[in-house]
Amino acid sequence: LANLETSYLYTLAAFFFLTSLKVLYRNKKERNSPSSLFCVLCVLPDLREIVFIIQSQSNSFHVRQADRLRADLLKQAHSLTEKPPVVLLLHSLSGNEGDWSILPLLPSLSSSFGKNTSWIVFLEEETNVKMTKLVQVLAKFGKNKEWFLGKPLHDEESTIIHHYAFAENPSIFKYPDFAAAWALSTPLVVYLANKVRDEPLKSDFTIDLKHEIALYIWDNGKGPHLTPVPELCTDPVDSPQALYCATTVGSKPPLCGEAVNKGDIFVAVKTCKKFHSERVPVIKKTWEKDALYLEYYSDHGDPSIPTINLGVPNTERGHCGKTFAILQRFVSSAVPNTKWLLVVDDDTLISIPRLQVLLSCYDPSEPVYLGERYGYGLSQGGYSYITGGGGMVFSREAVVRLLNSGCKCYSNDAPDDMVLGMCFNALGLPVTHSPLFHQARPEDYARDFLAHQVPISFHKHWNIDPIAVFNKWLKDDFRANPSNGLNKSDKTEL
Repeated sequence: LANLETSYLYTLAAFFFLTSLKVLYRNKKERNSPSSLFCVLCVLPDLREIVFIIQSQSNSFHVRQADRLRADLLKQAHSLTEKPPVVLLLHSLSGNEGDWSILPLLPSLSSSFGKNTSWIVFLEEETNVKMTKLVQVLAKFGKNKEWFLGKPLHDEESTIIHHYAFAENPSIFKYPDFAAAWALSTPLVVYLANKVRDEPLKSDFTIDLKHEIALYIWDNGKGPHLTPVPELCTDPVDSPQALYCATTVGSKPPLCGEAVNKGDIFVAVKTCKKFHSERVPVIKKTWEKDALYLEYYSDHGDPSIPTINLGVPNTERGHCGKTFAILQRFVSSAVPNTKWLLVVDDDTLISIPRLQVLLSCYDPSEPVYLGERYGYGLSQGGYSYITGGGGMVFSREAVVRLLNSGCKCYSNDAPDDMVLGMCFNALGLPVTHSPLFHQARPEDYARDFLAHQVPISFHKHWNIDPIAVFNKWLKDDFRANPSNGLNKSDKTEL
């Protein structure tokens, strides 16, 4: 009887073993199923060894986006283990204005997580993550080495936004596409944190953060290069290529309800007499027709355009006096009472319908100050600002609070965008960044970076055909709902 019982148990064990092998083989061919036996049997690192930092912002829309991503990460983690990773929101880590530039934050990250974690993974709010796949990818890299992982971007030609770095061969230097996620091993975080403590950060301006972080880590060849990780992707989540990706991004900008009515946006174009015949005609041939309320502000009144002379003399640089005069006019009875103000240069190319879509996500009753974010002196208690050439968007509430504060230009030719940044910083009102606004030309950005964008603006007519650039990049194939707002023929001349 005992022998029969033992024989039965062996047979039963063999049956379960063979069944498991069969399931294992079948699921090995279906690896994209996180619930498969194959994935369960994989040797996964302890998720508590990973710290996720979502590069979030304090605007209410962006907080909701970041909270959604955090909830998704934790939900995926709980399906794998009862010991979830740490998931942090960048904007809430401290009151330091410069946290978004990452480097000033490294010492505190090192002291908090340097001894009990292996990786810090940075995500943008729009990044989609397949937790199981990402953890498997990280497991390929030894956690005791200094690793800098990401999807590599490179410049086709030297560019002003990267201070013409690597002018002889721009493509040689790789920097990460933040949308695909990027990661630092803990040994590298500790090394960089010590470097930040011992050698104060020297750069006054933060212009393109992803490139500047890569430069800092590379340290003139003394530090690691970016290691390309094919599974960190910016493919749309529903594309065939995404099957092999640990990260993906959305294929369209968010639409949070109805696109903003064009009658809710007032457009102010800064120009001057010498550009009336050169730059203004480009606007009229491209995007002016999509704006319902638009005025050109110049140092010379020209009824053929028409332009308005605000009584501020033209300056070769800065234009602070002119911009503050525009802000005062916006809240006066001289122009329609609209919810949003867009201020652009006369060599800005912009898609108004795409802006209408983007603004559907923002609450005009909040003090919104939106565009492409730059920073000045962030490691020394500086401030952020919206760079003017790509377009500066203000809610009416933001303009009212700014003007009521009494903040003013220190001279007519002061840099208007930087003065505005100082003013909003003093008021404790945050800059809201969108990568869809661009201070430079399409040629100045990595091709793969623009490939997953639906851009809203570019800037400068230098060495390009601006009308051709508009038609290629901004002429709208992604329009706001035509029933939302007035038709082109309804445009009001002011």
